Amino acid sequence: MICPPVAWEGRVSTVVNTINLASPSRRSSTRRAADVGSAPRPRADTKASTRDSLAGSAPRPRGRLALGSLGVALAIFFLISYVSTTMANPLAWAREWPDTDFSKKIIDFGEILSGGPPKDGIPSIDNPQFIPIGKVTDLADTEPVVGIVINGDARAYPLRILIWHEIVNDTVGGVPVTVTFCPLCNSSIVFDRRLDGRMLDFGTTGKLRNSDLVMYDRQTESWWQQFLGQAIVGELTGKILTMLPSRLESFANFRKRAPQGKVLVPNNPGMRNYGANPYVSYDSASFPFLYQGDMPEGIDPMARVVAVEGEAWSLSLLREKSRITKGDLVITWNSGQNSALDTRAITEGRDVGNVVVQRQQGGAMVDVIHDVTFAFVFNAFNQGAPINTQ
Repeated sequence: MICPPVAWEGRVSTVVNTINLASPSRRSSTRRAADVGSAPRPRADTKASTRDSLAGSAPRPRGRLALGSLGVALAIFFLISYVSTTMANPLAWAREWPDTDFSKKIIDFGEILSGGPPKDGIPSIDNPQFIPIGKVTDLADTEPVVGIVINGDARAYPLRILIWHEIVNDTVGGVPVTVTFCPLCNSSIVFDRRLDGRMLDFGTTGKLRNSDLVMYDRQTESWWQQFLGQAIVGELTGKILTMLPSRLESFANFRKRAPQGKVLVPNNPGMRNYGANPYVSYDSASFPFLYQGDMPEGIDPMARVVAVEGEAWSLSLLREKSRITKGDLVITWNSGQNSALDTRAITEGRDVGNVVVQRQQGGAMVDVIHDVTFAFVFNAFNQGAPINTQ
């Protein structure tokens, strides 16, 4: 293991801050012009709660490396990458993963890195608890949530909780779902967890590929790429989960479109500081953490993009235009959502706004599956696909 559990929380933020301070282009400002423009950060209407928890002894997220200079930061980064790569083989993993069939894979094992925590070190939420939206008192209007509506059942999953757990196994509107959030990719994706007549539930492997969360299903212990919803190692290799429409939106926007909805709350309050972001300034970094792939051309690798059906548009372009259309596809932006990966307090994060992606269908506008992620992530999993910047 690269670093002990007590050192995980917030370790990314020291790398980020060190790199930003050492970079001449970042000394005057660590704000990302591509995402921010000149818009002010949204103000919270309510104070963030202090310490909430869903898993009493939950280890802390992937995190920062305590450093004193850019050179040390880079040295430790490459040391982590080297050690993780040399350990990337079934012999090293067999003790922790005795039920995973490593003879089946569609990727190079060397692409998989340790994120720090062990198997289930970042625990999924398997018995989620909700309260009616009218009883929520500790969420600011501008806080980000993953909102989904299935068969009239509307639920919001605040990033203040997902950032610590990354996976929620739930049933919404009678459909078994897995709600996921990868902080290092800013990627929130919802899956139907039914596959070939059986129902799967998911946990975290503690591994990353292209800096993206590698999940596993508890039925076969196959490993799954979160960004693709595809099994990449194990019995189910090559299988693909069905993605479901969802929105990464402000709590106020979710409440407006689903006033009778429910909101995920902690099972064991007081054990985790859910209002805090353990990845301080990560989305202002010059480059991604624990990533060895190619960088995109013509755009900052850490700039947010809206990925839809194999194509992407930069968030800065969408913000400038407010509305982008392509055929029957309509992508819109409006202000009022905090970044969960900026300041320590999520409610103080800069305004990255709300994205809605829809298309005309049967005389009505319906939500389209999409993801608001970083440019390097889209490029890593969609080599050669366009990222529209103008």
